[in-house]
Amino acid sequence: MAAVMTGEVRAAGRARPAWDPWLLGATGVLLAAGVIMVHSASVAYAEREMDNSVYFLVRHASYVILGLLFMAFTMRTRVRWWEKAGPYLLLIGIVALSVVLLPGIGANVNGSSRWIRLGIVNLQPSEFMKLFTVVYVAGYLVRRQEALKNFTQGIVMVSLVVAVIGALLLMEPDMGSLVVITVTVFAMLFLGGVRFWHFLMVLGAGVASMVLLTIVSPYRMARATSFMDPFADPFNTGFQLVQALIAFGRGEWFGVGLGASVQKLFYLPAAHTDFVFAVMAEELGLLAVLGMMVLFGIILVRAFAIARQAEAAGQIYGARLAQGIGLLLGGQGMINMGVNMGLLPTKGLTLPFVSYGGSSMLASCIAMGLLLLIGREARHGDWGKA
Repeated sequence: MAAVMTGEVRAAGRARPAWDPWLLGATGVLLAAGVIMVHSASVAYAEREMDNSVYFLVRHASYVILGLLFMAFTMRTRVRWWEKAGPYLLLIGIVALSVVLLPGIGANVNGSSRWIRLGIVNLQPSEFMKLFTVVYVAGYLVRRQEALKNFTQGIVMVSLVVAVIGALLLMEPDMGSLVVITVTVFAMLFLGGVRFWHFLMVLGAGVASMVLLTIVSPYRMARATSFMDPFADPFNTGFQLVQALIAFGRGEWFGVGLGASVQKLFYLPAAHTDFVFAVMAEELGLLAVLGMMVLFGIILVRAFAIARQAEAAGQIYGARLAQGIGLLLGGQGMINMGVNMGLLPTKGLTLPFVSYGGSSMLASCIAMGLLLLIGREARHGDWGKA
């Protein structure tokens, strides 16, 4: 009966898999694609800047291995531990975002102070702040479940938390992370059961704030408007998007061949980080683009399926957390791909599991480990065991 209620049907005598095979498969393909494409996109840049063509490949592969270790460790924890740790993780994230802004500690790169130097690596707190916020908000939705219909307790308190995080992110500045956090949290509030008109009020205030922040900043305004007609200023505000669109156009159906991209040869900025998807489109074509969309779609769909399983098993926190992680990973992936294709304004966001970046890789792997853990506990009834 339980299998029928959760939508699972098993053959007689066949045990349920311990971990969700769809999530494991999608993550494995994304990680493998990332290693290949980061090397392909960075080889010329690494040769010129580092005098070592495999510099970024070695570092990215190291991040993948470390990320898998973090994922494996997370999968051996308990969801209830994360529920209890939510407020502390949020506090740690806020402190880390504050430390980034301190002179002499935060590393300034291209006009942004988003990193903390830790020897040979840089830590980007905003990447972990996304996950910590989701972990905290999921717990808040459970603790305040009866009060969610109240405007102050249901949505204003969470909005204040997002406002504090947003203020720190804007001081870096990191508008992309703020957009991801805001969209994810508002979606979690809606799914968590806040009143619809309360949700619309705060959503409207959030959109108005984003518009105002864009209007008052010439830099953000240029980014927001250039994507509408990048060819109007192809050598300045529209340069990145023009080069990305050229990459997509050259790729056609099957691509120009792995390693044969022209745009990565110092035309497309951040080719191995924010715009690795454009290089993939050029080298592997439309089929690879559709494949990436399917993989992130699988993550989102499976996250919500796991949430339904957890809720049916009475694990409300696990359900809310699974929804948040699905929205976080799937949403950021879709935003990055939308930016690469000129559907959204340019944001400094990585493609989870694929783009170069240690903090993004570790945070994404921890998030996936949590999602797999929730699925396992929902299916096997391990909730609350020591």
